[in-house]
Amino acid sequence: MDVIRFVLIGAAGILLCIILKEVRPEYALYVSMATGICLLLGASGKLSYLMEMMQRIRGYLPVDATYLNTLLKMIGITYVGQFGAGLCKDAGYSSIAGQIELFSKLSILALSMPILLALLDTVCGFLA
Repeated sequence: MDVIRFVLIGAAGILLCIILKEVRPEYALYVSMATGICLLLGASGKLSYLMEMMQRIRGYLPVDATYLNTLLKMIGITYVGQFGAGLCKDAGYSSIAGQIELFSKLSILALSMPILLALLDTVCGFLA
């Protein structure tokens, strides 16, 4: 039940931020960032399980390792970008958060282009 633990850590961080925001607003931001980093580190523990499952999938399917590595990179970009944007929104900098989200989306799009081209080559090969 890791989800319950994560929710409790998040709720404790939020309650502490609410209390600190009235007394010391600058400390509330630090607590928010620390809570987010703790949750990020806790979630990174799941990465070993994810990597193991990806290796098993690669064993079952004749898929090039490049595709699975690209998928993992996309997941990482998504998670880190969302985390950074959330921190910026908490600090009150929504415009910077929007730029982080936009850059994350563009990075994922650029990362996916070789896979899209390989897919188009395969489709063209079937049609020819």
